[in-house]
Amino acid sequence: MLNTILYAFISVSLLGAFFGIGLAIAAKYLYVKKEKKLTDLEEALPGYNCGACGYAGCSAYAEAIFNGIAEDITLCSPGGAETAQKVANIMEVAIDVSHEKKVAFVHCKGGKDTARYAFEYKGITDCNAAYSMYQGNKVCKYGCLGLGSCIRVCPVDAIAYDNQGLVVVDKEKCISCNQCVTVCPSGVMKMIPYTADYVVACNSKDKGAVTRKACTVGCIGCKMCEKKSPDGGFKIENFLAEIDYSANGERKNAADACPVKCIVTN
Repeated sequence: MLNTILYAFISVSLLGAFFGIGLAIAAKYLYVKKEKKLTDLEEALPGYNCGACGYAGCSAYAEAIFNGIAEDITLCSPGGAETAQKVANIMEVAIDVSHEKKVAFVHCKGGKDTARYAFEYKGITDCNAAYSMYQGNKVCKYGCLGLGSCIRVCPVDAIAYDNQGLVVVDKEKCISCNQCVTVCPSGVMKMIPYTADYVVACNSKDKGAVTRKACTVGCIGCKMCEKKSPDGGFKIENFLAEIDYSANGERKNAADACPVKCIVTN
């Protein structure tokens, strides 16, 4: 009996050693060496594998560029202009890298103390799950549901709750991957210029009277911002103030005059 066990053990060990040596030889002689340019592309990309470029990860995007499948070599928003220029140098092409960096911003300040709720939600802690039930438990159907789906998908931990329980984005950490915008069901998460000085922290397209009943810090479309900062790029569309950041006028007067204080500094 002992001899049988010993024989089996020795046989398995020898087979393992044989296959191990075979794999080592195959790895050495069958290894396909990567082109240096492809390796350089992979090293130039930031390695977040966030999918912002539309590919499965940085390696997949690098291969697509190398093989001529990806015609646009500036799709890596986390890497920004610096990475785009590195890729362009490797591929020996000229590109325009003058575009401005954008960061995510939650266009809603309606929390427990300022927004009205239609019902108490006790389901899965996920914004999309909550949104599937009457578009969420807030009376305002355009606001932040606050269940943290965007926090969980952020690859660099740039999104968190502030001391009031509101979801906020740290623009210094944001890599512009757009994942939070994609996962947000209410569309309250949007990209804004990194250099934006003021932001309309509201997403409601309801009429002013309706918004007043739903949230005390919601935009009511009063046009006060247009009047107080005529050169600030403010414009009311669908009862909601928006900012055209190509306008270089002052915006502080509008923020100070806003009756609901939904124009905030970035």
